[in-house]
Amino acid sequence: MQPECYNRFPGSLYNMRVRFHYFAIVVLCLCFTGVVAAQDSPPVEQVPTDKSSPPPKDNAKAPPRSDNVPVGESSSTQTRIDVDPPAGDTKAHPEAGLETGADSDVDEFTPYNPMKAMKAVEVGDWYLKQGNTRAAISRYREALEFKPHDAEATFKLAEVLNKTGDLAGAATNYEDYLKTLPDGPHAKKAKEALEKVKAKIAKE
Repeated sequence: MQPECYNRFPGSLYNMRVRFHYFAIVVLCLCFTGVVAAQDSPPVEQVPTDKSSPPPKDNAKAPPRSDNVPVGESSSTQTRIDVDPPAGDTKAHPEAGLETGADSDVDEFTPYNPMKAMKAVEVGDWYLKQGNTRAAISRYREALEFKPHDAEATFKLAEVLNKTGDLAGAATNYEDYLKTLPDGPHAKKAKEALEKVKAKIAKE
């Protein structure tokens, strides 16, 4: 025979049993999850320590650098480009004419531009047809600044210099043309003109 309290509340005992079962199931799930997580985690590696070694130095004020630059030195010095010639290069190659430092009068380089060189030659031809040899010489030299050793500009500059009486300049440019294009379209004419120019220079 059940106690009187259970008879008064017959559903309360059932509810307590159901709640207890749910609570027990939740506790078991949590325990099972913890066991699985412990099995999946990698084992902790124990690193042996040498107790006889001295303690590490305090490098908080000057931590080590990955670029191997000494402490107190700027890393920009490591990437600075040295444009000075090697030692003894000036004496070994006096014809180079390269100067560096405060005494150098080289401010900038003319950028290589074949299209501007070709245009300068065309303008020089136009000036030459107009009889303005001075302007033609200037344009041919400008073409050689944009495109050094340009065969067409070199030959035409030599021709104009020859006509104006600059024999040394004409000879130099005839020789430059023959070095650039020894079998070029103006090679024969350049050789003949060079011989005549050298003969005139020899007589002077």
